[in-house]
Amino acid sequence: MYLADHTWPELGDYFEDKSLALVPLGSTEQHGPHLPEGTDHLIAEGFAREAAERTGYLCTPTINIGVSPHHRQFHGTMWADAPVFRDYVESITRNLAYHGIDRVIYVNAHGGNIEHLREVGRRLRDEEVLYAIEWMWNDSIPDLVDDLFEQNGPHGGPKETAMIQHLRQELVREDRLEDARDGGVASVDEADTEKFGSRTFYDAADNTDNGVLGDQTDATAEKGEQMFEAATEQLVKLCDWLDSQDFQDLMPKEHV
Repeated sequence: MYLADHTWPELGDYFEDKSLALVPLGSTEQHGPHLPEGTDHLIAEGFAREAAERTGYLCTPTINIGVSPHHRQFHGTMWADAPVFRDYVESITRNLAYHGIDRVIYVNAHGGNIEHLREVGRRLRDEEVLYAIEWMWNDSIPDLVDDLFEQNGPHGGPKETAMIQHLRQELVREDRLEDARDGGVASVDEADTEKFGSRTFYDAADNTDNGVLGDQTDATAEKGEQMFEAATEQLVKLCDWLDSQDFQDLMPKEHV
């Protein structure tokens, strides 16, 4: 059920019966010479809307711009400063609480958002407003991702390439896959920017000239479909588990 497609009376019927919402979040940032800048938010919305379709839970509009200053050297990257992003997401989530939602899944497809979504969830839980958790698609199927790709990236690599090949094939520049591979690096280890236990890099440009890692030629739409189905199944299970929990059991424990 996609919120923006429905009238307010129809949504009132949902809020009377249900208390869970899916909020997709991604980014608008460089993903190399072969993928669109909307890669992350397209993936997040794909998962959230599919899970909502299968379960009947509510899916909100997508938050398309995330915490991406580490990609700023590349044309077109947009970002929100971390404190602004956290406050914005918290405000939107409080909107949902006002309408009766008391549990939220942040369907996330951008690594730069993770720690900030966790912080928002903590704020809201500590105040007992609602229970919000972050879900990252590839973290739900790590063994499958490792099995499908010899080197999966991380950023702009074959796993994201395969996912966009499945979801939005027309947006993949198939003629640039070799350029993406040859102009980037295979992994952060090969970038040699971790020194004596310290991460010496701050930006993607510190690691890779073209912004991406991994072997993009290892991606196929079929692999993307396999990952999409497996991760959607995990998200559906998470929705049903969260919906079945007693709200008080999700709130902070009393002081010992």
